[in-house]
Amino acid sequence: MLTDMRDSYIQTAQIKPSNLLVGDNPRLIDEWQIAPNLWDAVRVSVDKRNESGLYILTDSNSIDKTAIMHTGTGRIDTLQMYPMSLYESGESNGKVSLSALFEGKALPEDCTSDLTVDGIIMAACRGGWPSAVIKKTAKAKLMISGSYFDSLCRDDVSNVDNIKRDEKGTRLLLRSYARNISTFASNRTILRDINANFSMSETTFYDYLKALQKLYVIKDVEAWCPSIRSKTAIQSSDKKEFVDPSIAVAALGVAPEYFNTDLKAFGFIFETLCIRDLRVYSSSMGGTISYYHDRYGLEADAVLHLKDGRYALIEIKLGSKEIEEGAAHLKEIEKLIAEYNANEKQPPLRLPDLKIVITGTPYGYKREDGVFVIPIGCLKN
Repeated sequence: MLTDMRDSYIQTAQIKPSNLLVGDNPRLIDEWQIAPNLWDAVRVSVDKRNESGLYILTDSNSIDKTAIMHTGTGRIDTLQMYPMSLYESGESNGKVSLSALFEGKALPEDCTSDLTVDGIIMAACRGGWPSAVIKKTAKAKLMISGSYFDSLCRDDVSNVDNIKRDEKGTRLLLRSYARNISTFASNRTILRDINANFSMSETTFYDYLKALQKLYVIKDVEAWCPSIRSKTAIQSSDKKEFVDPSIAVAALGVAPEYFNTDLKAFGFIFETLCIRDLRVYSSSMGGTISYYHDRYGLEADAVLHLKDGRYALIEIKLGSKEIEEGAAHLKEIEKLIAEYNANEKQPPLRLPDLKIVITGTPYGYKREDGVFVIPIGCLKN
C-alpha cells in the first residue's frame, strides 16, 4: 500500500475490500496483513473469475489466522520469500547450476569465482536485504541489518502477535543463538546463557522463540536420519540457524573487520550464509535442506533433497585446507549407505546423486573421487 494512501486504503478494505481488487492483473497488494479481510475478498474474487495468477499478496510478518475466515486452500498458494542469495545480489557469477549438476552436466571449464574472503565477509555481515544491496557505501550497507535487528527487538517481536515482550530478553536470546549458530546447542544451553544476565523462565523462552520463528528470523535446519546407523548414534535435534547471517552478526555486535582476525568464528557465519543460499536455490527446484551428523563425528553440513528422491550430500568449508576433510566425510557417508544396502533386507537407500564441498575459495573442480568442489561465488540454482 502506498504510504500517502494508507489510511484511505485501510478504510476501503474495512468497508468494501473488493474495491481494492479492481484494476489490471496480476495485482500486487503489499503488506496485506494490515487489512486481513483482503484475504477473503481475494478468495471470493478467484472463485468468481475462476482464473489463476490474479493477485500477489505480500507481507513481512506472520498473520493472525483468526483474522481470516477461509484458509485459501485450492485458491491461494503460499511462498516463503528469503533474503537475496549471492547470485541474486550479483556476487556469485552463477557459473555452476545446481539443477544442471543434478542433470549430469559437467562443471564449466572456467569455474572461477572473483569473490574474495573479504568480499564474502562483507556479504555475510551486510546480508541479503535488497535495501542493503543497493546502498553505495559499506557503512550504509551495514546499517540496514543493524537497524532491522534493533526494530526486531524493540517492536516486531511484540507486534507479531500483540504480546508485549522484553527488548533486553530478546536481544540476549538472539545473541546466544548467534554464538551457537551452525551447532547442535540445546535450547537449555541457550536459556542458561540468557539467565546469566536476565531472568527468563523456560515457558517465556519458548514463547519468545516461537515469536522469532513467526517473524522468519530463526529458521533451524532439521536432521536427516537414514537408517545407516542406530538411532542413538545419529544426531536428531535441529541445528541452530538464522534465515540470514547478518542477523547473527548484528546480534553479536561486531563489524566485518572483527572476522579478519577470527576466521574460525566466521566459519560458522559462512555456513549460515551457504545454508541461506542453498535454501533459496533448492526452493526454486522444489527441494528442501537438512543435515546429517552422528556421534562418531561423521557429518554432512547440508543434504539437499529433491521431490523425486534425488539428493546431494554437501559439506561447507571456508578454506582450501578443509576440503579434503569435507570430501572424506561425504565419501564415508556414501560408503555407509552402500554397506547398509548390501547387508540389510530392508528396501535399499538411494546413494547420493551428488557429493559437493562448497567453499570460500576461488576455484571449482571435480575431484577424481567424484566430489565437486564449488566456490559459493560460482553457485546458482
